[in-house]
Amino acid sequence: MAAETEPVSLTAIAHANKIPAKEFEKQYKEHLSGFDAWDQKDHADHWMLFPGNIDTKLSIDEVALTNGELYTVVTAKAAHGKKGALVAMAEGTKALEISAVLAQIPLTERQRVTEVTLDMAETMEAIVRRSFPNARLVTDRFHVQQLVSEAVQEMRITLRREAMQEENEAIKKARKEKTVYRPALCTNGDTKKQLLARSRYLLFVPESKWSSRQQERSVILFREYPALKSAYDLAMQFRSCYEHSKTIAEGAEALKGWYRKVEEKALDTFLPAAESIRLHETTVLNYFVNRSTNASAESFNAKLKNFRAVVRGIRDRTFHLFRIAKLYG
Repeated sequence: MAAETEPVSLTAIAHANKIPAKEFEKQYKEHLSGFDAWDQKDHADHWMLFPGNIDTKLSIDEVALTNGELYTVVTAKAAHGKKGALVAMAEGTKALEISAVLAQIPLTERQRVTEVTLDMAETMEAIVRRSFPNARLVTDRFHVQQLVSEAVQEMRITLRREAMQEENEAIKKARKEKTVYRPALCTNGDTKKQLLARSRYLLFVPESKWSSRQQERSVILFREYPALKSAYDLAMQFRSCYEHSKTIAEGAEALKGWYRKVEEKALDTFLPAAESIRLHETTVLNYFVNRSTNASAESFNAKLKNFRAVVRGIRDRTFHLFRIAKLYG
């Protein structure tokens, strides 16, 4: 039982074997698991290293292990989130501290890394540049697209607040005049407030993925709020930069056209997003070399969160990290 192969609830095993759960967990931890003899036990709360798992293509991301405590996690893409995926896991996100942990891996091994995918955090970029000198940095496509999608949603939320305020004023006026307030309804039965609330999903996806009701709602939404239509069109144009570009040169040209559109529309929520993308453009465009994303890292982080749920929380952080090491190290 020392070599775990999947997230498992010790309580469930104890129940199946008709053993008191607390007693079984204690026996497993102290005698069956190999925890006491673990060579990383003394420093696991702060960092864990598995140099043998290093590969040419890595991902780096942060994950909240428990109570909002962040850990920086480096994983190997080739392992696909399974045994051997975990290269390093270190407490915090400070570049100097994480780089010091990774520096314990021999330089010759770190020089083998040719590509690392990451989000847009400056600290992650600093860690990679210090630790993997030969690696190409690739900003994750989905983090960049999220930045643009959030610009659309920010506009929708602002408009919804305005609609709520408008409705509140109308209700107060009706009460003052001792009349019954009846909100104006759109042709699909939505109030303006409902229209904006129920349009969240359709603004994330292309028209081809809309249902018939979403199609109907979009017609009303864009008629009532033409600026939101402009924002949606900008988001879809940005999406097409990734979908229709095959090379760095094509991607760069597509982005130039998108920047021009953003400047032309002058939508407040899009200007900071466009500027951020422009500042990270080199690593954003590196996506078109191998079309690599941070999906494996996000999947791995989801597994860590699921494992935490399966074991019903973390009572002993060091032992929890030991089990993660057994599963993925």
